[in-house]
Amino acid sequence: MILRRLLSTLAAAAMSLALVAGQAVAGDPGAAAAPPAAASVPPDRERVRMNQRVFDRVWNEVRTQYYDPRLHGVDWNAARRTFRPAALAAPDDRALYRALGDMLDLLDDDHAGAAPPAVARRQERLRERRAAIGVSLRPDGETGGDYVVEQVRAGSPAAEAGVAVGWRLRIDETGWTPEQDIVEGRPVTLSLIDGAGVLRLLTLNPRLMEPQPAFVADRSRPGVLVLALDGFEAGLGRWMGEQLAGLPPETDVVIDLRGNAGGRLMEADAVLSCFLPRDRVWATRTGRSGRGVELRTAGGCGDLDKPVGNDVAVLVDANSRSAAELTPAALQEARRAVVVGVPTAGAVLISQETRLPDGGRLSLSRADFVTSGGVRLEKRGVTPDVLAPLTLDDRQAGRDPGLDAAVAALAGPDAERALALQTAPAL
Repeated sequence: MILRRLLSTLAAAAMSLALVAGQAVAGDPGAAAAPPAAASVPPDRERVRMNQRVFDRVWNEVRTQYYDPRLHGVDWNAARRTFRPAALAAPDDRALYRALGDMLDLLDDDHAGAAPPAVARRQERLRERRAAIGVSLRPDGETGGDYVVEQVRAGSPAAEAGVAVGWRLRIDETGWTPEQDIVEGRPVTLSLIDGAGVLRLLTLNPRLMEPQPAFVADRSRPGVLVLALDGFEAGLGRWMGEQLAGLPPETDVVIDLRGNAGGRLMEADAVLSCFLPRDRVWATRTGRSGRGVELRTAGGCGDLDKPVGNDVAVLVDANSRSAAELTPAALQEARRAVVVGVPTAGAVLISQETRLPDGGRLSLSRADFVTSGGVRLEKRGVTPDVLAPLTLDDRQAGRDPGLDAAVAALAGPDAERALALQTAPAL
């Protein structure tokens, strides 16, 4: 399960300039939007040829592989006539992938998106030592084109320059844009608007930084194990099994999925297998053929031979997507965990990636998803049992009311006390 235009599964990787999927823009799925304006400087012949190959590959993949053969009622031939000229005339990746993104937006599907080559390269090296400036971004839903600084890595060039959470990256002709690479020793200029609304042009020098781990275990709170998961990446089930092995039964477990953009379906199943019995139905997926397939826990929680019985809380927020929604939904329906935070994104279609001719990537939904209780989470999301929003002021002050609420929810003498918060699945 991957995510939307330009974004893929970079999640909140503060080691580099990473991108977090934004909200889908709903519209009339049967109407083609106006194409982006044509560039004033025509592209060269090789650029036009590559633009054509990329556009035609995306258009054909949607036509033949999208999970809904009716394409949500969109006239795909009309979409081709509308957006192909602008795509072929694009002088750079930014213009090309804007045209592709605008066309894919007609599907009104967060998982249907195209990531330009620079973004795809950053994703591929997400867990490697590489050049970085140290900020994580998410699209600004209010402006429609800018980005908001989601995280700033300590000790990074961005932190040293004073960049703060909540600042906005303005996309204009004067500064760096996400479609461009970050290279060690090659300065990048960012057009940033600070918390007071003042425009700052900051030039940062990327440098090599070590990767941040995808999974982190925090045992600093007595009687509580906090497992923060940046993404559902390869090895998660094995790692979860190692953290839970030998855990005292009185130790509470908090799984932090805030900002988690999803990942591998098999790793989501592995996490569920840590807490649910083997062969338990937790969802049904339906592909293009219309045939439903039940998803059952396979027991892949590392070397554990059975699920643990510890009390569990799951932390979620509006940037919890895909597998980071399927997992809390399944645990919530099974009355196995208390879900804490704010409603999730509602982006849960099962997707796959295709490499494009220029090195970019197409993410496309290949199956629909319904929980074991018959709930379709797409465009709906998971509603927490305990609401605990995290404000910008909280983050800037270093407070974490969500984690505090999760720990408090599990502070009762036994699991029945914690799960008493759930009178019914709140999906």
